[in-house]
Amino acid sequence: MKTIKFIAACAICTSAFTAFGHENMPHHATTAPVVKEQKDWGIAGDAKAVRRTITVRMGDDMRFSPSHIEVREGDTVRLRATNRGQVLHEIVIGTQAELEQHAELMRKHPGMEHDAPYMAHVAAGKAGDIVWHFNRAGSFDFACLIPGHYQAGMTGTITVLPRNK
Repeated sequence: MKTIKFIAACAICTSAFTAFGHENMPHHATTAPVVKEQKDWGIAGDAKAVRRTITVRMGDDMRFSPSHIEVREGDTVRLRATNRGQVLHEIVIGTQAELEQHAELMRKHPGMEHDAPYMAHVAAGKAGDIVWHFNRAGSFDFACLIPGHYQAGMTGTITVLPRNK
């Protein structure tokens, strides 16, 4: 009887670790057209309109480099996130309030599937792109919302300067 209880306990622990590992979440590379929904921080951009690529490096030190990006209102930018770490990371653009809310949801439901044009999930040693049109001036944020990463300070800021008049 002790053996059966031991096996059951091991199975429960193993499934818990698997269920709570964000790395095991399905992140689908989709070929479907991107839904262009206006957000406070901009709208999904067209790859053909990109005039600038900004590489953002991520690592297991739970930091982005650079951690501050400056663009101009009207710019369509490719954010190329490169993961130099050993675990999955992501980059998600948003307002601080929206990122905090999403991070809390991810903490409560780490297996939650999510995908949007303002985020990229990047496996260890890989790169992922966000093509974004910054059509509103202001200060916005980006973060890795994987449970523990955001809380460890894996965040950055984006300043969108007003158009030249």
